[in-house]
Amino acid sequence: MKISIFGMGYVGVVSGACFAKEGHEVVGVDLASAKVELLNQGQTPIVEEGMAELVREVCKAGRLRATQDARAAVLGTDLSLISVGTPSRPNGSLNLDAVAAVSREIGTILQDKQAVHTIIVRSTLMPGSTRSIVIPALEETSGKRCGEGFHVCYNPEFLREGSSIKDFYSAPYTVLGEASPEGGAVGAELYSCLEVPLHRCAIEVAEALKYVSNTWHALKVAFANEAGVILKQLGVDSHAALELAWKDTKLNISPAYLRPGYAFGGSCLPKDVRALVYAAKDNDIEIPLLSNLMRSNEQHIDRAVRLVLDEQERDIALLGLSFKAGTDDLRESPLVTLAERLIGKGCRLRIYDPDVALAQLTGANRAYIEKEIPHIGDLLSDDLSWVLEEAKVAVVGNVRGAREPALAEWVKEGTLIDLQRVAPELAEAAKGYKGICW
Repeated sequence: MKISIFGMGYVGVVSGACFAKEGHEVVGVDLASAKVELLNQGQTPIVEEGMAELVREVCKAGRLRATQDARAAVLGTDLSLISVGTPSRPNGSLNLDAVAAVSREIGTILQDKQAVHTIIVRSTLMPGSTRSIVIPALEETSGKRCGEGFHVCYNPEFLREGSSIKDFYSAPYTVLGEASPEGGAVGAELYSCLEVPLHRCAIEVAEALKYVSNTWHALKVAFANEAGVILKQLGVDSHAALELAWKDTKLNISPAYLRPGYAFGGSCLPKDVRALVYAAKDNDIEIPLLSNLMRSNEQHIDRAVRLVLDEQERDIALLGLSFKAGTDDLRESPLVTLAERLIGKGCRLRIYDPDVALAQLTGANRAYIEKEIPHIGDLLSDDLSWVLEEAKVAVVGNVRGAREPALAEWVKEGTLIDLQRVAPELAEAAKGYKGICW
């Protein structure tokens, strides 16, 4: 394929050189004459392991060159990659001036191009930016419509400095957010040279992925550092402990827990977080990340309360009381907290949780209900039809109740507030539906 790349910075040069190595014909477009001259001399404008040799090889083969002539680049290629910078403004927002300018420039050139052109955005953008900035700029200046006169995709990059060539060829996957299937097909053809999974999705999902991933990476670094300083003070080899932690690929380094939903609870997580935070405090160590975990969790419970109260209905069915489905453990269950908060606000609550049948409870759980929440025990039933009978709003606190036929019928006339992501067909059937964070 013939490719033009706008912005020959780190991402542009690495992508261009690697695509050229795979046999594509690549022309880089940049305003900086020094970058253009270096590339046309077979030299790399960035410092990166293996890049000098790669650029020299592909330039000598005639598959990579650079220009300041954007018009010739667009008219002479099948698709354009946008990889210009999106630096932070002083207030933390992104400066998207360069992205908007390049989009307008490409659009103006497309006025004179008969063939359908594909634009693939690689610059880091907040979700919604491709549809609100890139596509309108292209349509306004070209006089053409996205999906007809041109196609647009968003393709996040995950090239780490120091290992970018390796990352290009051994990425965990390639993600294409597409505005049209035709554009996605062009992107898929471009990346067919890589033996990695390809995921095509909505543009906004692809845009969000970069932020979710990088924030997760930053969180892991901060977590490891805070855990490390606590363990050091306690006389523990932090590297040995964390190396054992990440060897657990079932729970620790895995999809487990990494799904938006309701707050955490139970007999372990809250207790252990508090204990570790106390150990840090006892040793005069500041750990702002870990110290705020419980506060973050409490605010998520606040969101659920507001979500229910915003309906301005007082007859509420709560599906689930234990801290997770499949257990009768009520210790520090965030659903118990939700129930108490709603009762305190004057809601008439009925609760369904067949795992917490009061007659069958013994030991700590029975004592907990009888001592701490006896009023909730009176509202608890394993008869879902009774629980839903007077309700105007049903809150799915765990997935057990969401699978019952009685709920599938009830949702046609009621509002479903979802804390656990029910099946799509149940959400679509509901007269009203709200997810806590989706």
